Amino acid sequence: MALPDGAVLAFVRATLPPPPARVLEVGAGRGELAAALREAGYDVVAIDPTADGAPGVEPIPLLDLDAPDASFDAAVAVVSLHHVEPLAESCERLAAVVRAGGVLAIDEFDVVRFDERAAAWQLHQRAAAGQDHPHDHTASSADVRAHMHPVERIRAALEPAFALGEPVRGPYLYRWDLDPALRAVEERLVARGELPATGARMVGIRR
Repeated sequence: MALPDGAVLAFVRATLPPPPARVLEVGAGRGELAAALREAGYDVVAIDPTADGAPGVEPIPLLDLDAPDASFDAAVAVVSLHHVEPLAESCERLAAVVRAGGVLAIDEFDVVRFDERAAAWQLHQRAAAGQDHPHDHTASSADVRAHMHPVERIRAALEPAFALGEPVRGPYLYRWDLDPALRAVEERLVARGELPATGARMVGIRR
C-alpha cells in the first residue's frame, strides 16, 4: 500500500491524542492514512462510501455509521467533507460519535480559492505530465466550485458542536494527481502571490 502524504500524516499525528486513542477517519480513500495510524498504535475505524474494496475501509457514508455516541476520542477528515452529503446532517452524526473534548483534524481543499489562476496552473502541470485534462481552465474552476462545499460552509455545519480554530492556509494543488515534487514550486508561487493557497487545515475540539 502507498504511503500517505508526509505533510498530511505529520499534521494528523501532531493533532491527535496519543495512541491507543480510538479514531474515526471520514473519507479514507484507499486507506493509506488509516494504515499508518494503525501501525502507530491507534484504534482506527475508517469509512468511505467509494472505498471499493480498499483494505481496512468500510464502504459506508458518514450518515450511516453505526457507532455509539461519544465512542471516538478523535476524528480525521482529509479532503473529504467537501463531498459529504447531506452536509449538515452528516456533521451532526460526526459530532454525536466524538466524545466531549475529543479532537477533529480537518485537511481540506477550499474550492472558493480555486480560481482561474489555480485551474490554469493545475491543468498545465497535468498536460506536461501527459494526463487527461480539460482544456478550458475557466470552465474547470467554475465546475469544481459548483460541486463542492467551501470551507466556510463546512465550518458553519461543524461549529454548533466543535470549537474550531481558524483555517491555516497552504498549498494543495500538487496533491491533486500531480508529482509531489511540485509542492515546493506551488509553495513558492503562493508565497509570491502568484497562486492562491487552496489548502486549509483546521483543528476542532468537541464542545
